[in-house]
Amino acid sequence: MELNKYSKIITKKGSQPAAQAMLHAIGLKKEDFNKPFIGIASTGYEGNPCNMHLNELSIEIKNKINKDEAVPLIFNTIGISDGISMGTNGMKYSLPSRDIIADSIESVVNGMSYDSLITVVGCDKNMPGALMAMIRLNRPSILVYGGTIAAGCYKGKKLDVVSAFEAWGEKVSGKLSNKDYDEIISNACPGPGACGGMYTANTMSSAIEAMGMALPYNSSNPAISRDKLNEKETISKSIINLIKKDIKPSDIITKKSIENAVRLITLLGGSTNAVLHILAICKTANIDFNINDFQKISEETPFLANLKPSGKYLMEDLHNIGGIPSVMKFMLQNNMLHNDCMTVTGKTIEENLKTIESINFDQDIIRPLDNPIKSSGHIRILYGNIASEGSVAKITGKEGLIFKGNAKVFNSENEANHAIKNNKISKGDVIVIRYEGPKGGPGMPEMLKPTSAIMGAGLGNDVALITDGRFSGGTHGFVVGHISPEAAEGGLISLIEDGDEIIIDAVKNEINVNVSQEKLDLRKKSWIKPDLKFKSGILYKYSKLVSSASKGCVTD
Repeated sequence: MELNKYSKIITKKGSQPAAQAMLHAIGLKKEDFNKPFIGIASTGYEGNPCNMHLNELSIEIKNKINKDEAVPLIFNTIGISDGISMGTNGMKYSLPSRDIIADSIESVVNGMSYDSLITVVGCDKNMPGALMAMIRLNRPSILVYGGTIAAGCYKGKKLDVVSAFEAWGEKVSGKLSNKDYDEIISNACPGPGACGGMYTANTMSSAIEAMGMALPYNSSNPAISRDKLNEKETISKSIINLIKKDIKPSDIITKKSIENAVRLITLLGGSTNAVLHILAICKTANIDFNINDFQKISEETPFLANLKPSGKYLMEDLHNIGGIPSVMKFMLQNNMLHNDCMTVTGKTIEENLKTIESINFDQDIIRPLDNPIKSSGHIRILYGNIASEGSVAKITGKEGLIFKGNAKVFNSENEANHAIKNNKISKGDVIVIRYEGPKGGPGMPEMLKPTSAIMGAGLGNDVALITDGRFSGGTHGFVVGHISPEAAEGGLISLIEDGDEIIIDAVKNEINVNVSQEKLDLRKKSWIKPDLKFKSGILYKYSKLVSSASKGCVTD
């Protein structure tokens, strides 16, 4: 079998002398033209801890690849830090960056005729973007996660990035001194690695490992650890094996492997962003899996993980008790995984887990089946007059299951943040943040700042928040996002007024405003579709192309 079936187009054809001359210029020899070319796509950049170490990691991976067998070539793509852009207009670019990453990797690998692909990723949009590119290209590929950050610490308490957001809420509500506030910010993020809890980065890395597109332990090994350093050797051998066996993403990503991924992150209490990303992955892979499948799996799967944001522990703690493979072994033993799915090791899930020890329940991080945090999953897909095409709630059980209150309506996140800061939110309010959807935002920004401020102010159990935007994996509380249709498209959320009674029922999976249809029809007559907020550039293109949240916010 030809191992260089794509690169031979430029290396072996006599009609490509300029291409071959340029390859000689980068240091290749004639014998290298017979080897497969491996593109190594790095999302490394200096601007945030999630990605600051990835360029170095990419070089280390490249250096471990046997140069007698393959030609590894590094290229870069973009990243947007959610943590840094949160609460600013920069957050509008976060979700669109997923599709830009996918487009750019696809462009380079196709344009440069690479035979295989390794992606080195950190922050949360990096991962689905890279995976979508791998699916489009369908060449032997491995995703490498840069790992989770170590915990910060102040006054004996473990900290992470969400601690900083919640500290702001404590400060503006008068519960935290300026000194303690400054110390929490200074100590929350001690070095490289993605946000430490079961937020979106660790959710997606775990999902992709369960899906089979990352090596065992890749998602739970901390960024700064000997275990992460030791991965490089395995990566280099695995990618060569995939090339030789011609194992491609289409051989690995199937409906069964998607179900494995969703069931794992349901058990772990993962981010609601996974709904958007997995829907987009399934659309790219042409897999019949929709928003209602999340609800089905959630009904069948208990929530067992005491992990932040709703719990106590971080990914580094899960790593210390065996990491994601031990959780998966436990799931396999309890018939919660499809055992025959192929993975990037060239072996099935069951073969990978054969020598792995299951979770020892003499710890407080993962609970046994007979003592769940919640007997069903935390992800709830809610329908009703507010969300005729669906919405996504993250209900861990700690918030209660039903919330009834009166609407406090804001036409932007900034308006809501200003109201929270100035103590304009009261117990029993349902905060409505609208015109922040995929088209209306545009870019469907995350609402971590207002939800963290609510928690910091001590209102987490007394206030609900609904939005056509989305939430960070760090969000917790009684929150409902991804409301579809969104306000900018004339969804009913655009017609809600201050004082309207809103009922959120996570038992019946319903979200409704208690206003007569006659009144809603009258309001609809006076509603005017807003102009696009951007007239040019990427956000203009995104707002013109993007699908609804219920379909994954895809742009193709």
